[in-house]
This record gives sequence, structure tokens and C-alpha cells, in this order.
Amino acid sequence: MASDKKKSEFIDIKEVLAIFKRKWYWFLISVIICCGIAYVYTKISKPQYKVVANVLITQEDGGGMGSFGGLGDLFGSNGYVEDEIFVITSHSVLREVVKDLGLYRSHIVKTGLLSKTFEYEKYPVDVYPSPGIVDTLRTAIVFKTKIHDGKADIKVSVSGDDIEDLKDQTLPATIKCDYGQFVIDRTKYCPKNKEINTTVTIMGYDAAAEDLAKTVSSSIASKKSNAINLSIVTPAPKYGLDILNTIIQKYNERGINQKNLQSTKTATFIDERLALISGDLAGAESDIQDYKENQGIVDVQTEASYNIALKGEAERNLIAAQTENEIIKMTRDFINDPAKAYELIPSSNEIAGVGSAIGTYNSLILKRLELMNNAKGNNTALKSLNDQIDAMRSSINTSLQRAYVNSNVQVKELSAQVAKAQGKLGNIPTQERTFINLKRQQEVKQQLYLFLLQRREETAMMLANAVPKGEIIDEAYTLSDPVSMSKKLILLIALLIGLCIPPVIIYIKKLLRSKFETRQEVENRVDMPVLGEMCIDRSGEQLAVGATNTSSTSELFRLLRTNLQFVLNGKDDKVVLMTSTSSGEGKSFISINLAASLALLHKKVILVGMDIRNPQLAKYLNLAPHTGLTQYLADPSIEVDSLIMHDQMIEGLDIIQAGPIPPNPGELLASQAVDDLFVKLRQEYDYILIDSAPVGMVSDTFHIVRVTDATVYVCRANYTTLRDLDYIEDLYHDKRLKKISLVVNGTAARKGYGYGYGSDKKKRKAKI
Repeated sequence: MASDKKKSEFIDIKEVLAIFKRKWYWFLISVIICCGIAYVYTKISKPQYKVVANVLITQEDGGGMGSFGGLGDLFGSNGYVEDEIFVITSHSVLREVVKDLGLYRSHIVKTGLLSKTFEYEKYPVDVYPSPGIVDTLRTAIVFKTKIHDGKADIKVSVSGDDIEDLKDQTLPATIKCDYGQFVIDRTKYCPKNKEINTTVTIMGYDAAAEDLAKTVSSSIASKKSNAINLSIVTPAPKYGLDILNTIIQKYNERGINQKNLQSTKTATFIDERLALISGDLAGAESDIQDYKENQGIVDVQTEASYNIALKGEAERNLIAAQTENEIIKMTRDFINDPAKAYELIPSSNEIAGVGSAIGTYNSLILKRLELMNNAKGNNTALKSLNDQIDAMRSSINTSLQRAYVNSNVQVKELSAQVAKAQGKLGNIPTQERTFINLKRQQEVKQQLYLFLLQRREETAMMLANAVPKGEIIDEAYTLSDPVSMSKKLILLIALLIGLCIPPVIIYIKKLLRSKFETRQEVENRVDMPVLGEMCIDRSGEQLAVGATNTSSTSELFRLLRTNLQFVLNGKDDKVVLMTSTSSGEGKSFISINLAASLALLHKKVILVGMDIRNPQLAKYLNLAPHTGLTQYLADPSIEVDSLIMHDQMIEGLDIIQAGPIPPNPGELLASQAVDDLFVKLRQEYDYILIDSAPVGMVSDTFHIVRVTDATVYVCRANYTTLRDLDYIEDLYHDKRLKKISLVVNGTAARKGYGYGYGSDKKKRKAKI
């Protein structure tokens, strides 16, 4: 039956501090080790510096191109800053940075026993790969070079495996391996007559760009700004400055190239339209010339000025309607051309109901152009954008068809108005009407031609004045103070860690241990009475109690004796069973000294050795062979008085040895002779202590419970397991032993044992 006793959840601070005090040397060793490691680290580590750059992302509008639909978006992206963060640190940009700065090579130079330095420009040895190797290299190649006495030892390894190991090479040295040919040579920064140890790592552009992406950080400077903050932490500030400045340079070059590409495509489209309109305009002018020559018309305007004024307003409206009709037709023909499926629609916002849709369509085309620069053909986002563009193009085509029909109706209506007006001009000859129609066609073509010429000039200006999106606010600069921790802070942290490690180890050890250490742990785990505790005795003597002995062990036995007298509170209570769970817990030692302590009260005390399977009393007390208990139990003719031995050192203490080990110990202890023996002993002695067998190993002890009045159960710190305590708890609740009380043996000595005086100060051997 397990105990239901509730354990306290409060931490005993005094106990914790006491444990720390006992383990003070753990703290000292931990602090020394941690501070030593920190000191070595401060000597070999290099300060880290943060390099920062700030770029403002400008969002351009279409400017003078606004009247040409969404075409103005070709010359300036209104993309979000988040998108530009992705672009500025994209793999393609970083790959170009790696190429320009040669970052596919890294140089580490050994400067001391445990010290290594990252070198960016002034490295002593360099490795030159053959052309084309770096483009195709898929793994890092490490070249370890040691220069001594004018010669070089070179070791080449890949993924930790050595592929070349050359000794005493003359530099420059050429190395040929499965990955290609490499040349190793000194640089102008290589010192003469000095031993050099350097490691050069060669990797592909892509791998170097991936490593660079891990070190470069980018973020929006603030939520409401369009500025991007770039930073890198490195031990070499010049390295960081070059990287950030080159990233900004490559990003701006990329933006300018993209804008120029878009502007070039726009210029090509306008040139094609100009060639077409130019032919139409030339044809219209030729028709007017031919008509005048055939009809003999010299100055039509003078002749018909009066009548034209009457119908001028109607004609102006008709011209405007026909112009719009032609633009709609041109836009419709463009959008129906499969070859121009993903090109920008050149249209004016003047097309009613369609202009805004065309502007949105052109924005999608721009986004597609930008995405195609970074995405592959099977990119999901690209496919989705294509589908969206196709759907919008179909919708715009439908709207244009509807607008074209409406425009035709309007043209017809205006033509009818003009015809009606012309009908009133009965005096105007037919030739005049024909000339006006031809002139109107020529004016429409001329307006379209001039419109496209204007747009071509604007496009040329855009090409000449293309500026990058990234406006540099702050070129890369290094923060004045290192971002790495100072040496004092590192040592302070090491000191704190050194102080924290022992408590953690003690706590983990406590969690993992299976044995108790202190009396308090026993009291917290079981709810049975604890008679007392016994510290480790270092006297080297089995009999630690004497009339004049005031050692801590002797005083603890006196305290134990007093508590036992309270347990034996009955008139006839005098038989005490001494037992334990297993051997080695100090049961016999406690039995001997507790009996001696009782005898010092001038009481008649007898110690009976009833551990007949493993008798130890005679050995501990150096007793001569004598008739023992087993002989008495096996032979009824033996008298009890012949068993008793008188201890010469302690007056009043008698002893009965266990005797020879019998073949049937259980049957002997269950015999009536045991009862008869204790009846006689009760008559003659004040206290009877039984040194019995451990209850956790054999059942002998339970055979003699019938003759006992109380039980002293011995457990030992750092020996008895927590499971054994649970077993003792079960015995207590099941009442299989009478009046059980615990004695905790083997605890650490504390101040106050022996009141600080006595003869227990010499060096002694630990004894159970």
C-alpha cells in the first residue's frame, strides 16, 4: 500500500544552499573552465563589424506618356518595396556580385596556434582556376597551403576527402585533378622568409551566391518609407563595403537595362506604326493632288468659304468621331494580332469605357516582363498571370468591338448631318464635295502621323534619360563600434555560465538518481517516524560508543537511544528488532552501538545475533568462537546461560552469537525454542536487541516478529534506493513489523554533532 502523503511543493532554500556549500569546489572548477574557454575565445576571435547601406526606391509615373494609355508604365515601375527587396537580394544579382568581386574564393590565414584570420584583399596565396571551371563547379574545393623554406606543401580536398597531397612544391604550382586545372601562386602580399599557413576555398558562382545570401540582410527602413536597408556583419569592413556597394550597383544596372529594353520595344512598335501611317498619308495627299489636277481646282477654300462656315461645326465633330473610330480600329487590329499577344497595347484613354481596362492590361504585361526575368517557363505564377492576361485581352477585344460599332453609328450620324448641310449648298459643285472628303481623309492621317511622331520623341527621351529605381541615400559605411561582444562582457557571461552549470548538474543528477542523500528526503518521501540519523563514522572502530566518548557519532547514538526509549513506552516493551532492506546498510553497526549506548545507562542489555544466514556480530566485535543461537535452537539440551557472552569493554552488555550457519534457518527461527528463549531473556534483561537478517533478501526476520515489541529499520544514504523506501512504506502501512521507526545511516556530518568537542578529530577510515 503506497503512501498518500502529500509532498511539499516549496523549495527548501536552506537545503539547496547547504548542497551548494558542500559542492563549493564544483563551482570553482566550473568557473575556472568557463572563464578559461572565454579567455581563449577572446584571444582567437576577431571583432565583427556591421556595414550598412540605405537605398530609396523611387516610384515613377508615366509623365508625358499618360495620354497614351498604360504605355507610360513601361518607363517606371510602381511595384511595392517588398518586391524590390526580393529583387535587390535575388540570386541573379548576387551572382553578378560574386563574379565582379571574385567572391567564389575565400582565404583563411592561420596567424597563431588557435587563431585564424579571414583575408579579403591582402591574402598571401591565391588559387587561379582555368576559365569555365567556376561556372560549372558544383562542389567546394579546399586548397591548404603551407609555405616553408621557399617550398610549399599543398593538400587539396573535396567534401573532407583528400584528392591531392603534394610536398615541397615550387610556386607557382599547377595542379590537375578531376575538376580541372588550378594554379597556386604567391601574391604581392606574401611575406618572404616566413612560414605561411593558408586555406583557399574555391566554389561555383551559384554556391558562392547562396552563401552570400545568408550573410546579407535586407529590410524596409520603416513601415511608411520606400527605403531599403542593407546590412552585413563581417570581420573585414572593406569586404562588407564592397559587397553592399556592388549589390546596389548591379541592382541599378539591372533596372536601367530593363527600362531600356522596354523603351526599345516601344520605339520599335511606334516606328512600325509610323511607316504604315506614313504610307496612308502619302496616298491621301496624292489623291488630293490628282483630283485638283483633274478637276482644275485652284483655291477651293476661297470659293466655298461662306458655305463651309455653315457646316464647319458638323465637320469638326465628324473628324473627331472618325479619328476615334480609326484609333479604335487600329487598337482592335493590334490586339487581334497573335504575334503581339503579350505586348503593350498602344491606345489612348480617350476610348470611352476601354481606356482604364487597357491601362490595367498594360500593367499586367509589365509585371509579366519583370517576372519573366527571374522565373522559369513552368513557373506557376507566370502561368497564372498569362491566364489573367488572356482573359483580360478577350474582354478588351469585346469592349473594343462594341466601341467600334458605336463609333460607326456615330460617324454615320455625323456624316448624315454633314450630308444634310451639304444638301443646302446647292450652289457648291460636286467637285467641291469630293475635294472636301479627300481633304478630310488626309487630315485624319496627318493627325495620327503627328501623334506617333510625338510619342517617338518622348520614347527617345526616356531612353536617353533612363535612371535607376534605387536612389542611394547612404553608400555603404561601417558602424564605428563592433557588434560582437566586448572581452569583459564575454568573461562576465562565462563567469555566470560557470556559476549556473553546477546547479544544473546537481538538479539533473537529482532527477536521475535512484537513491536518497539526506534525512529530509526520507521524511518527505515516507510518513513513518524517523528515530534518528547516523553520520558517517571515520573512527575505524566498530564500537563507537563509550562512557567518555563525546564524538559526533557517540552523541548521535545517545540521541537515538533517547528516541528509542520513547518508542518503548509499554511496561513490558523491551525487545527491539534491528533490520534493513539489504546487506551493507549498517544494520549490525547500529545494533552494536545502540546496545552499547543503552548499557551505558546501567541497564542490562543483550544483543542477540539472529542473522543466522550471514552472521557478522562475532566478526565486528572480534569475539572468540562460542556456542551460538543456531546450536541452541537445534539442541534443546543446551542451556541459555551457556549462550551468553559478556562484553569486556561495556559493562552490562551481553551478546549471543548467531552460531554456525544451519541448513534450515527458516524452520529454526519458527520453532518454539525461540519463544522459550525470549521468555527467559525478558525476565533477566532490561533491553533485548535482535540483529536480524535484511527483510528485502530473506523471510527470516518475519518469523521472529512474534517475539518483538518494536522495530528499528536501518536505511543508508546514497545506498538505499528510493524503491526500497517505498517498500519500507508498504511494510509500515501493512503492519508486518511492529512499531517501525527508521534510522537514517551514512549521512554527512553537520556542525553541532558532538557540540564541537571530543576526540573525533584525527584522520579516520569510513566505517559502516
